[in-house]
Amino acid sequence: MTFKAVIRRIHLWAGLLLGVQFLLWMASGAVMTWFDIALVRGETSAFMAPPRELRASTYASPGGVVARTEGATSVELRTFLNMDVYEVRAATGSVLFNAATGERISPISEDLARAAAEQDYLGDGAITVLALLDSPPQEYRGATPVWRADFDDAWNTRLYISQSTGEVVARRNDIWRIYDFFWMLHIMDYVDREDFNNPLVRAVSGAGLVFAFSGLMMLFFQNSRQTLVGDIRSVLRIGRRP
Repeated sequence: MTFKAVIRRIHLWAGLLLGVQFLLWMASGAVMTWFDIALVRGETSAFMAPPRELRASTYASPGGVVARTEGATSVELRTFLNMDVYEVRAATGSVLFNAATGERISPISEDLARAAAEQDYLGDGAITVLALLDSPPQEYRGATPVWRADFDDAWNTRLYISQSTGEVVARRNDIWRIYDFFWMLHIMDYVDREDFNNPLVRAVSGAGLVFAFSGLMMLFFQNSRQTLVGDIRSVLRIGRRP
């Protein structure tokens, strides 16, 4: 088999193997451009709290809450449900304390989780289901257990609230689910849907380079060297000024 025939066969098989994936790349990229990323992330119906003024004379000593948290590494003063709180971070997770009284708030109760969800959500729906999940669906990929609040709006908004910090750690809706499916196809991570440097996408990208290079070589073999050089000279000659 001649070298020219080998190149042609490589190009043929590469095209057959890569054609479907190239189509998926183009289709998924086109679909994702249609969605407003703020809508995908649920930010269009999310409450953004304004900065809160600190009142130094009203806070309990941060040393006290740090001492009550094993393995504490840092402490942060922030707000939760219009209340000043200390969030103490440790190797085992975060713990929330009332900054005024020093009272421990974590783990977040159902009532607090409901209040956090209702404060964050600015849409027209209402909570239909609020549940503490140990094994949430794949759309949530964070720490567990986690509270999930389902709303009955047009996009079936779902909020995930951390049981340890009370923060809304994920916002999901039906648009996000569609987007995530095409994102999975685009990056070729069919398990976690997060790694766009995975071995599979690298291999297919490399194979695509071989496909393109073999096509260029076939173009070279299609004409004689003299004809190709003559065509290039003709193009250059046309571009010159008289």
